Amino acid sequence: MNEPKLVLADEPTGNLDSARSAEVLALLRRFNHERGQTTVIVTHDPKIAARTDRTIHMQDGLVEGEPVLALVA
Repeated sequence: MNEPKLVLADEPTGNLDSARSAEVLALLRRFNHERGQTTVIVTHDPKIAARTDRTIHMQDGLVEGEPVLALVA
């Protein structure tokens, strides 16, 4: 798993203090900019979500307010 194109992060800061949370987010952002990695972060923390480039909200298992993108095979 060297330099994947996609990083899935489920609550990556969930058990961290604020200083360590900031470090983790900075590292993920650096990988995005320097390596071109896309990072998908799942979080319940609005402060973490506010630091991302794009936020997609889900309610009752459905995406809210976002168009669904179709994949072309």
